[in-house]
Amino acid sequence: MKRSSIVVLAVVIMLVLSFGTAAQSTLTIAQGTDPSSLDSHVPSDSPAFTVIEHIVDTLFDLTADGDIVPLLVDTYEVSEDGTLWHLHIRQGIEFHDGTPLNAEAVKFNLERVLDPDFGATFRFLINTISEIEVTDEYTVSLRTDVPFAPLLAHLTHSSLGIQSPTAIAEYGEDYGNEISVGTGPFKFESWQKGQTVTLVRNENYWGEQPTFERLVFRAVPEAGARMMMVQAGDVDVAVRVPPHDVPRLEADPNVNIISTPSLRTIYMGFNVTMEPFDNPLVRQAVNYAVDVEAIIEFILGGVARASDAPFAPAVFGYQPIYDYAYNPERAQELLAEAGFPDGFSTKIYSPSGRYMQDIQVAEAIQAMLSDVGIDAEIVTLEWNTYLATTGLPSDQSEAPMFLLGWGTVTGDADYGLYALFHSSQHVPAGSNRTFWGHERVDELLDLARTTPDPQLRVEAYEEAMTLIMEEAPWLFLHVESQLTAVRSNVEGLVVHPAERLIATGVTFE
Repeated sequence: MKRSSIVVLAVVIMLVLSFGTAAQSTLTIAQGTDPSSLDSHVPSDSPAFTVIEHIVDTLFDLTADGDIVPLLVDTYEVSEDGTLWHLHIRQGIEFHDGTPLNAEAVKFNLERVLDPDFGATFRFLINTISEIEVTDEYTVSLRTDVPFAPLLAHLTHSSLGIQSPTAIAEYGEDYGNEISVGTGPFKFESWQKGQTVTLVRNENYWGEQPTFERLVFRAVPEAGARMMMVQAGDVDVAVRVPPHDVPRLEADPNVNIISTPSLRTIYMGFNVTMEPFDNPLVRQAVNYAVDVEAIIEFILGGVARASDAPFAPAVFGYQPIYDYAYNPERAQELLAEAGFPDGFSTKIYSPSGRYMQDIQVAEAIQAMLSDVGIDAEIVTLEWNTYLATTGLPSDQSEAPMFLLGWGTVTGDADYGLYALFHSSQHVPAGSNRTFWGHERVDELLDLARTTPDPQLRVEAYEEAMTLIMEEAPWLFLHVESQLTAVRSNVEGLVVHPAERLIATGVTFE
């Protein structure tokens, strides 16, 4: 072979290899919804936090095995009475814009979340902190008036991510829409609303460097479309695999299915300020009218667990309380007792593409309610509009029933109960979209978060959950399992029980 031919062949091979490397330098994940915001302190939805946590680090991390480990914190100490926490921040770290990470930056972020005027959804996570003090350049001290048992777990939450004070001041109200600046393994590049969020590798990341250059999140609401895209290789990962697609995907040598337990409970909330759901007999009747086990078997393919408590079994404080076994006759008796012997008409609000088979679950509930005389019209909205609509204050609320999920992502019952059932947490100040409240439940939840005694906490949660199940501000449905489709050449993706996809350690075969 002539030397010129050899040179040409070598160039061609180098181009092919270069193209192959470039093709594998991007990981693309298809989610069901667009993020609601990229400001760590604003969203209330896991799809947003999945994106954000690749940009923004938290002080502590809850691992997939359920362990709490320091992240931006290097070491910490707690006073003997449990009311003073000294957090020593890792040194030598910078935000993506060059701003140094130090105790002042941490103080700024925590005070931003605590500011009532800011209106952070997850303010309750740290609202027992009465004082934040910078004691030296890399030490921040947190003081509470009483012991706060779940504080360490709460500091793992993505809504308490530490972001650049410089960027927040510079962008103002546009922060989270035009930019997001943290210390994480990826930096924000662009956001095409409703389509894609693109991140690029942080070459100065303080931890283990990702092996690929770009991370792209695509918003694809329709589950079938996500599955076709992962099979075609248009995306590398697709969330929430419909159970009926599992056999076909498992037969595809280019796709693997990852099944992961979840901390997420799916429920149908009742607006208890709206008739007839202001009557607990009606709410109980709806629970008896819906065959949850049939939904799990026929709609979810068996990959879920009927709820017998307001949160998942893997969460600290869980105890089985009871479930509402399917009993349409009992449902009709309760409706008659409540003054609705012929049923009534209502509306079911449901997302489409956010949770596994969510619209199909809503349609099954609609059919079952019809059998006991309840005529329910289904209303669907785009995800961010859906969150805003179900998050309106009681005097503006228009959703009598609404399908939602809640992942107790801290692994502690306080997060699964206080946020959703305490009367201080009614939307828009918190996440209690039902507007339900109960004086004794409030007392029990306050007690459980301010005592260091684990057994006392468990007992308080048991009594609170019993009252919640009896009063039924929810139609209690199921605990999700996560089914994720991943291209077979993708290794190292972590599907966290808290419904987070962690791509930092991904490699390509």
